[in-house]
Amino acid sequence: MEIIDAHAHIYPEKIAAKATSTIGVFYDIEMEMPAGTAERLIEDGTRAGISRYVVHSVATTAHQVRSINDFIKREVDAHPEFIGFITLHQDLSYEEIVNEVDIAIENGMHGIKLHPDFQKFNIDDEVAEKFYRAAEGKLPILLHMGDDRYEYSKPYRLVNMAKKYPRVNFIAAHFGGYKCWEDSPLYKGLDNIYFDTCSSLPFITPEHAKSLIDMFGADRFFFATDFPMWDAKTELERFNKIPLSDKEREMILSKNIKRLLGI
Repeated sequence: MEIIDAHAHIYPEKIAAKATSTIGVFYDIEMEMPAGTAERLIEDGTRAGISRYVVHSVATTAHQVRSINDFIKREVDAHPEFIGFITLHQDLSYEEIVNEVDIAIENGMHGIKLHPDFQKFNIDDEVAEKFYRAAEGKLPILLHMGDDRYEYSKPYRLVNMAKKYPRVNFIAAHFGGYKCWEDSPLYKGLDNIYFDTCSSLPFITPEHAKSLIDMFGADRFFFATDFPMWDAKTELERFNKIPLSDKEREMILSKNIKRLLGI
């Protein structure tokens, strides 16, 4: 089966080791990769049979946005297996955000990645609504979700925005709630929310994962590794322990993300 990694972080060579280490400290997790470069992503993914990757990085200040988006564009141009998502920041004006979205579309980017916990905004804050107004009907938004140490990314906040912005397709990372999976039923009935599998399978059983997939339908889930946090081959082995049909497995490994992104 074709395999697409729907959630992978990459960094320029000169900062990749530091950025990877910082993420490990933030989550108190020993990182699988020493440095999250594009080349290491491809090396790691190839061992697992992954052929394409959704790549992105996150801006922690507004002035980083343009340089990060330029970097992602260069990497997408250099690697045909990459599918690019841009970053945004809440300190940008609405007009600046709209401009970044327009440039992204012109450059063939396919989505937006936001990390409320790193960027320190509540998903349903008024300041964050600039993202949703600019993106609706244009690009999906991938959001880190559900760290139980913070309020920024609580599932109920995404539910609020998914109801208010039904024309925005949201991708709720980590099965919709990293370590807050008990809140998953809040997403019921919201057809504009999708989910990825990354940074969750080490913490939940295959049966729990199956129950979450059944709750919303296998057509709403994407396989992902959260590179450089986890080894792709190990993540795929964990995913393959989930009791799914071949049709469901194929959907989650590649067909669903291709359908959403139109690729």
